Amino acid sequence: MRRELSHSDLVYETAAKSSAVVASPVAASWRRCLDVYHLAPEKAARPQRIEDGAFREARERMERLIGSSSEEVDRLYQTVGRSGCCIILSDAQGIVVDRRGAAGDDADFRSLGLWQQHVWTEACVGTNGIGTALADERPVIIHRDQHFLSANTGLSCATAPIRDHQGRVTAALDISTCRNDVTDMTLSMLSQAVREAAMRVEANLFRQAFAGARIVLVPQANSLTALLAVDQDDLVIGATRLARLALKLDDQLIAQGLPAADALREERGDPINDLDEAERAALRRALSRTQGNVSKAADILGLSRATLHRKLKRFNLQ
Repeated sequence: MRRELSHSDLVYETAAKSSAVVASPVAASWRRCLDVYHLAPEKAARPQRIEDGAFREARERMERLIGSSSEEVDRLYQTVGRSGCCIILSDAQGIVVDRRGAAGDDADFRSLGLWQQHVWTEACVGTNGIGTALADERPVIIHRDQHFLSANTGLSCATAPIRDHQGRVTAALDISTCRNDVTDMTLSMLSQAVREAAMRVEANLFRQAFAGARIVLVPQANSLTALLAVDQDDLVIGATRLARLALKLDDQLIAQGLPAADALREERGDPINDLDEAERAALRRALSRTQGNVSKAADILGLSRATLHRKLKRFNLQ
């Protein structure tokens, strides 16, 4: 009869199998922890606690994001915080910069290092929700013995990365619990909640970064975070990661000044018709703003009343 493997034996055995590493993101993370970070699953390592000065700098760098995400972090805590979960916001380096938790659970989470000023990268504490979500740049669930370190197998985590207005991973939002009765279904629900919250934070960050622009939803991507920022000349000046993927955009294309209609692959007319349509739209806007008063519309457009009448007749506008 084969003896039951310890957690550390399971990590070593699984990480040694190439097929497991290819098939499982957790096994791939375990391999990184062994081969890249030279960690040992049986070692009782704790998250590093950075110095006060370094933490203040991290908080300052994240000030705008912390402010943008506070409502979502509060909402998550109101939903799951009283069921033995804490909410963690880390920066891109895995430093916990903000958290929510019930006072009755604080001692447990503090002893584990799920607290401000601690670092939860894979390089520091192996496979974990925050570190692995940042390393893989995707949402993850790390349930109990899926953690690399044996010391963390009492934890269950659901984490999603947060991207900035240029699509770069800039933070991670995490729900962690020490409860031993957490089911796969519960974790799936927590994961859905944290992913949706992260998406709303990303949308907020994008709108703040392009506060003066028109924000356009990309229909091809079928996601509320596939957004374009468009200037007054209808040129794309920004795009979220999902919009970039859906429309095959990059920084160079955006910097060149890409028309939104071209990015969205809308039907193109010839340049002469484009000018006519632009002029027609300007006339309609002026008439709308003046409730159809031709004299006032002419003043807005810097035209004589007679010239405006000729243009209205040309475009068959009333």
